[in-house]
Amino acid sequence: MSLKKATIIILLVLLIDQISKVYIKTHFVLGDEIKVFDWFRILFVENEGMAWGAKIPGTYGKLFLTLFRLVAIVGIGYWLWDSVRKHASRILIVSVSLIFAGAFGNIIDSVFYGIIFSDSHHQVASFMPEAGGYGTLFHGKVVDMLYFPLWKGYLPEWIPFWGGDYFTFFEPVFNIADSSISIGVALLIIFNKRAFPAKKETEESIKE
Repeated sequence: MSLKKATIIILLVLLIDQISKVYIKTHFVLGDEIKVFDWFRILFVENEGMAWGAKIPGTYGKLFLTLFRLVAIVGIGYWLWDSVRKHASRILIVSVSLIFAGAFGNIIDSVFYGIIFSDSHHQVASFMPEAGGYGTLFHGKVVDMLYFPLWKGYLPEWIPFWGGDYFTFFEPVFNIADSSISIGVALLIIFNKRAFPAKKETEESIKE
């Protein structure tokens, strides 16, 4: 698979991801929700830290996380370039392309959204507000909107620790970039042998 095709995958994911985020940011107030189906809703939330809403404590926690993401994206980018250069399997290149696109999409939020948008608390955010954004460079919040509460209810009492508690499956709210990363990782796990074929098989495919 060529680098050109990998780039097309990355650009398509980034385009869909950023269009959806900018639309939500400029049309929804934080916490607004649209019920599409009982099991699927558009819910606007912002993630200040890592996946699942986790945060790094301290004044410089957010800055450290954003810088770590930048370093990670360089590593993923090299992995993709090296895979194409070595004529790696198509499934590997597609997977790494999806992971790269998803990581890059969330980095855009973390790096730039704080300076190009006003906050979304009790108001619809403005793009490039005259008074300045809600944060500073590297301190933006990631926009999430996809919510799939597939099941809600009280768990049976016999379940250890959580028995009797009210539970929602699936609770996390995520975005297109998160989906891209998850799909990329899932492909690597499911098609592991095809993504990382034995050395002999790789040499034979190159000869062909």
